[in-house]
Formats: sequence, structure tokens, C-alpha cells
Amino acid sequence: MQITFKLYANLGEHLPLDKRQGNAMTLDVAPGANIVQVIEPFALPMKLVHLVLVNGVYVPPEERATRTLAEGDVLAIWPPIAGG
Repeated sequence: MQITFKLYANLGEHLPLDKRQGNAMTLDVAPGANIVQVIEPFALPMKLVHLVLVNGVYVPPEERATRTLAEGDVLAIWPPIAGG
């Protein structure tokens, strides 16, 4: 099945070079894959996986290993960001 995978800010460096400018890529994942399984191959530092959204809905850290994805879902991840 296919999902859209988006990485923002410095996490975008973990995407293939040709996908970094748009911060997104289409990704083939196994049916029933969970969020942790999707991000593992990208070697994201887990301390930087801060804000995780599926279709615009926040997924808390304790649900990321069990929250499965469906065809067409959009998985977006942001690192902690400071502002002022």
C-alpha cells in the first residue's frame, strides 16, 4: 500500500536527495505497518521525532508502535522546534 511520508525541518535530511526540497515522498509500506515500522529504515533519531501526525491528527508517543497506517494516509513528522 502507499502512503505519503513527510519530514520537516532538519529531519528532511533523512529523505532521499531528490525528495528533500518538497519534504515529502510516496512510500510503499506493508499493509498493517505501524508508525515505528515506517520510520525505522530512515534512521531518524527518536529524540527528534517530536510531533507526529497522521492525516493531520496528533499521535502521542505511546501510540506510535501500535497505530497502523492505511492506504493513502499522510504521515508527517516534525522535530522539536523553539521559537520566540
